Amino acid sequence: MFSRILIANRGEIACRVIRTAQKMGIGTVAVYSDADADALHVAMADEAVHIGGSSVSESYLRADRIIQAAIDTGAEAIHPGYGFLSENPGFVDAVVKAGLVFIGPSADSIRAMGLKDAAKRLMEKAGVPVVPGYHGEAQELVVLASKAREIGYPVLIKARAGGGGKGMRKVDSPDDFAEALGSARREAKSAFGDDRVLVEKYVSKPRHIEVQVFGDNHGNAVHLYERDCSLQRRHQKVIEEAPAPDITPEMRAAMTDAAVKAAKAIHYSGAGTIEFIVDASQGLRPDGFWFMEMNTRLQVEHPVTEMITGLDLVEWQLRVAAGDPLPLTQAQIPLNGHAVEARLYAEDPAKGFLPAIGTLHHLAFPAAVREGTVRIETGVRPGDTISPYYDPMIAKIVVHAKDRATALQAMEDALLNTEIAGTVTNAAFLAALARHPGFAAGDVDTGLIDRDLHSLVVPVAMPAGAKELAVLYASGLLTKVTSDDPWTALRGYSHLAPPQYPVTLGEPGHTLRYGITVLDDDRFEVAVADATLDLRVRRDGSGWHITGKGINLRAKTAAIPQGIAVIARGVVAIFAVPDPLQQADEAGGAGDRLTAPMPGLVKSVRVSAGDLVRKGQVLLVLEAMKMEHSITAPHDGKIAEIVNEGAQVKEKTALVRFEEAEVAALTKI
Repeated sequence: MFSRILIANRGEIACRVIRTAQKMGIGTVAVYSDADADALHVAMADEAVHIGGSSVSESYLRADRIIQAAIDTGAEAIHPGYGFLSENPGFVDAVVKAGLVFIGPSADSIRAMGLKDAAKRLMEKAGVPVVPGYHGEAQELVVLASKAREIGYPVLIKARAGGGGKGMRKVDSPDDFAEALGSARREAKSAFGDDRVLVEKYVSKPRHIEVQVFGDNHGNAVHLYERDCSLQRRHQKVIEEAPAPDITPEMRAAMTDAAVKAAKAIHYSGAGTIEFIVDASQGLRPDGFWFMEMNTRLQVEHPVTEMITGLDLVEWQLRVAAGDPLPLTQAQIPLNGHAVEARLYAEDPAKGFLPAIGTLHHLAFPAAVREGTVRIETGVRPGDTISPYYDPMIAKIVVHAKDRATALQAMEDALLNTEIAGTVTNAAFLAALARHPGFAAGDVDTGLIDRDLHSLVVPVAMPAGAKELAVLYASGLLTKVTSDDPWTALRGYSHLAPPQYPVTLGEPGHTLRYGITVLDDDRFEVAVADATLDLRVRRDGSGWHITGKGINLRAKTAAIPQGIAVIARGVVAIFAVPDPLQQADEAGGAGDRLTAPMPGLVKSVRVSAGDLVRKGQVLLVLEAMKMEHSITAPHDGKIAEIVNEGAQVKEKTALVRFEEAEVAALTKI
């Protein structure tokens, strides 16, 4: 076994690998960029090496610096995690050439499966069913458009390199093909350095079911059952589960047999995933699934497989890479209960799931859930910052229970008891998915989220009592409720009329001044304008229980810079505590300007100064956090100025300035 390994990754997967290595008594070396100098994975490792600037091209994609760091620190092997260089055969070759061990498959296996078109041709030869489509070398628009017509619309354009939904576009009509192809190619080129694509038949009610496979260097290959990853947004997985709901023994046998056959066809060693597209329009049938691609690495969603089998897949990776045979035979691999994983992101579902940046001023995960177990995979701590340079994942929340219904209830419970203040998250959206009736019934396909988005992304009302609790917390008078100090207990006492304590609290759009009077040890009177409330506040575990007229709220409070967060069952209400010495200058963006919603690169500009545009028209495309985002006109108008293509912009940078346009002129557009 290795004595020391280097983890060529960051965030939660680096932390995940470090934990298993530590359990096995293996020393660890982390690498980090400028932005990750204070990251959790750096603190957890035995040693850490700086490898470059904040962007991935300057750090986590610098194979030469990573390999040199391994050599300099005496590491014997490199674990790639997932993403970055994990499926780069050139990196594997360089690792081996340097006399190190790559903890993963061979470069030949990665090459065989790295390009989707070549992989599908290989799978056809191995007897694995593949989805109808064009997987050839020709990339001219006229050829691809012609093949799309032959296949029949709708079709799916897919980048032949990489994954994660990048470089993928559904096309419903020949009229939209050229535009979708251009967008897919740009995104694929940016993400993978390869803009070549393939075209496939779009399955009308598709489910995404994948099989975890494992091989060793002794000719053995097994499966560790299937995972259902059908809940997706923009072709990116949102919630994953194992086993797949409603799968029959016959379907499982057919899929797992095909997956092991695929692994053996390329003499696969290590952890891998065979992904299948399944036609669920007539239920799950042994003849209704097709090979999509193979991920030649550990998957983001591997914890659900670990939960149902009780196995540590990272430990298996390390043992196989060290030359050991697989720890178990196929017959020895158990399958127990049901597991669900949700990807908790710093993103705003109400704004089209725009990635968000910010500091995690308050962060707490549930230690337990009802009738199940919870597991948190994260690479951040309270006080850490979600930066614009990397994927904005905060954590993976994983639950395990005796059956699927209990697991879904446990997942909702875990999400509603996750506390985050400092950045917007998709926690409420994930909780809505966990209780979605169709999903709960197992009637799921990859289009579910898009179809029901209106019901899943519903603004959550601030609970009654949240504002009053924030006012009391800001006053400092709640120390009376919990303190045993006699001087603290006297706060608010007066021989004459009790004094009124002033508190100024800010909410979106306005600021109000409150007056607080202490009535008793746990009773307070809160006055604002002409209204007065008599409230009682008691300690409730680690939070508060506030009651009064129309109020019965259990919540927690957290101090954040210039404000207070009130957290209650998945709802986070933020209130500002204004600094009276600070000048108020929050005019915001003017109506004639359109600003960048996040830092990014202007990939393309669709209009020019002087153009008349309609509301909703795409003005430019901004690339941020590895994805393309269309910036559209908020209203009709005339373009006065627009940012240059190729510009790197910061959040709130002016992108477009409008002039007023005559209605008569607009009708000519």
